[in-house]
Amino acid sequence: MKKTVSFSKNATNIFFHITTHCNLNCRHCYINPGQHGRLTLPLPSIAAWLRAFVNPGKPANVVFLGGEPTLHPELAPAVKKARKLGARSITIDTNGYLFHDILLKLEPEDVDYFSFSLDGTTRKTNDAIRGQGCYKQCIEGIRKSVTRGFSTSMIFTVSQKNIHELPAMVPLAVDLGIDRLFIQVIGIRGEFAKRRAGWQVSRDEWLRVVPETAERIAEAGITAIYPKVFLDLEEPFECAGLVAENYFIFPNGRVYRCPLCEDYPLHSLTMAGNRPLETGKINERDLFGLTIAEGCVMNKIVQPENLRYFEDGTPRYKVACCMLKEEVRGTH
Repeated sequence: MKKTVSFSKNATNIFFHITTHCNLNCRHCYINPGQHGRLTLPLPSIAAWLRAFVNPGKPANVVFLGGEPTLHPELAPAVKKARKLGARSITIDTNGYLFHDILLKLEPEDVDYFSFSLDGTTRKTNDAIRGQGCYKQCIEGIRKSVTRGFSTSMIFTVSQKNIHELPAMVPLAVDLGIDRLFIQVIGIRGEFAKRRAGWQVSRDEWLRVVPETAERIAEAGITAIYPKVFLDLEEPFECAGLVAENYFIFPNGRVYRCPLCEDYPLHSLTMAGNRPLETGKINERDLFGLTIAEGCVMNKIVQPENLRYFEDGTPRYKVACCMLKEEVRGTH
């Protein structure tokens, strides 16, 4: 059964980029070295920053990101520190190369999910986006994760380059034995924003392919999650920046509340002395409360090409907050 997953208003969600380094050069990468730096955060800083955001009195979900987080030589102790501090769930997002024998340094009880990025069901499509050899490496990494007993998920970032292969993800996901599939919308950020033409899918194509594929994934017993993206005009718009605690942390100390703001010095917090300090105006908080007919303000600023209008200039639909998800749970 499909349901819209409301924002985690009673939990803290920490998206922790512990490094911006990566062994790949994916064509749609959102990391922006000019804004995020070229750093790897040392373990003492990771631990201190986790303490600043993981509140023992409130459930916390931690996602370790990069770059490629398994490049960090101390990812395993960072994960264990997060758990010791009381994190309710811990996820590691990876491209599948699994550096530093990370699967051997952690146990299934240490991590809730290893989440693998795969952007095609064929080698040709995936490697054209993520780089030569990535498909083979990611598939092997997923099988190793499943064999070791880790809960394993995949992330498929939908674009014009691969949406034709999304339905074929159903038999592949079943064959690999994953527990969860994230179908993600492509983000127009980082260096990719300069060459974005020909990547975004239309509203009609998204609605024609994505929900149906998610239902088929769920019928195969695998939970599917995807962003709602589009709202009908009568549906209410709500900004997660106003009602939820989401923190997107970068190793240069910037902390954003909205991922669409990450290409700009609009971060609402800065880590100083291992404590988050509020930044001065103007920052992303000043945008969260703005009300426009199109829904998300930042979407209209950074990627207005996904909007369509009637002849009188009124929008045909709204764009939802990027943190609003649809979830279709596996049926067996």
